[in-house]
Amino acid sequence: MAQSQVRPEDPASPATRRQVFSWALWDWATQPFNSVILTFVWAPLFLISTQLLPADIAALPEGDPLLERELADLSANYGLATTLAGVAIFLLAPVLGQRADTAGYKKRGLLIATAVLALIQFALFFVQADPAYFWFGAIMLAVGAVVSEIAGVNYNAMLVQVSDRHTVGKVSGLGWGMGYIGGILALVIVVVLVQLEWFGMDTSNGLAYRLIAVGCAVWTVVFSIPIFRNVPESAPRGDRETVGFLASYRVLAGDIAALFRDHRSTFWFLIASAVYRDGLAGVFAFGGVLAAVSFGFTATEVMIFGIALNLVAGLSTILAGRLDDRFGPRAVIVTALCLLVGSCLFVFAFRDGGKLVFWIGGMILSAAVGPAQAASRSLLARVTPTGMQGEIFGLYATTGRVVSFLSPALWTLFIALGGATYWGILGITIVLALGLVLLLLVRLPKYVRPAGS
Repeated sequence: MAQSQVRPEDPASPATRRQVFSWALWDWATQPFNSVILTFVWAPLFLISTQLLPADIAALPEGDPLLERELADLSANYGLATTLAGVAIFLLAPVLGQRADTAGYKKRGLLIATAVLALIQFALFFVQADPAYFWFGAIMLAVGAVVSEIAGVNYNAMLVQVSDRHTVGKVSGLGWGMGYIGGILALVIVVVLVQLEWFGMDTSNGLAYRLIAVGCAVWTVVFSIPIFRNVPESAPRGDRETVGFLASYRVLAGDIAALFRDHRSTFWFLIASAVYRDGLAGVFAFGGVLAAVSFGFTATEVMIFGIALNLVAGLSTILAGRLDDRFGPRAVIVTALCLLVGSCLFVFAFRDGGKLVFWIGGMILSAAVGPAQAASRSLLARVTPTGMQGEIFGLYATTGRVVSFLSPALWTLFIALGGATYWGILGITIVLALGLVLLLLVRLPKYVRPAGS
């Protein structure tokens, strides 16, 4: 049964432009962890590379079956680490979000998680170019993904503090767009340092990548300051008492039952979005690996590719935010998912075309990923009951992790079946297509454009 749409409450005191910009800047502050560390540089070019293989295997010529098999194993092991991270997010995200709602400390929770994320990036400095350090690096990335996701729960819940029913799509798109543009600048800095050969420094033993991680940590600290200075803390819920951590799971169970009973469209959207968002996560987690391992991109080419993708994603996401407010977030998500599935199939089918094929497919992917993410956040903000933003966005993170094994598992399975890394593309495609079908089956309220927008 369709439910009436619950829209973000118009705040008594509308957010200032400084508050909106400060909120959006947090995406900029943390984007290097996603774009530089996870997607385009640190993980694919260092952690999952010949630098983390035994010397005798790393010395094998490019294209050697044993070398390809060992690199595929690194990719699969990294997938395992991300799967375990998903379990932790599944257990923690909704309860922490619920407790932040009750006590009114979303900003404090965001501050703690952001600080830990910065420390984890600093810790990556200690990962040396030696196989013995692979699991330390993989675990640090997995823990960083957990902390980043938990931080995102509080950050996303703060969206309604800096937007209203007329602007929620635009503000959400601005945040994602700022993130992508921040990723561009961070990648450009890395490319410049590479071209300048790190000013003649000795970068053996992975030192270049270790310094990149430190730079990302500093970036996170500096650019996250405005949100903590300029955006106020949320008000606590006055209709429930704070309970112990373990008792929060009992409260959570009751809230989920009430959500299913009273806001069923929101409940089913959480389930559907969980699947396609796991596909989006797979695009980010393994895109750089595909470029480097399957399409022969050099380290510089991967970073230039990342810059181009972030530019396209940033611009398309900011534009899509305005389309979200005009046509509704569901229309934006469906269009984006169709583009994603089509581009993945294109890359797999024409992979023998080499780098040009990956460039074309990558541009289409990047134009669709950001809008799908921003519109999903906007849609959930629109249908979330007032006063439950932290908990619902916690469930948003958790439901994604209920099925978070899908992309890593299908990625690993198809690589095992096909014997080459590019077969993992089909695993990601299946997850995206399944999420699209499930979304089309959800009976979301008909979008009505707010008067005056």
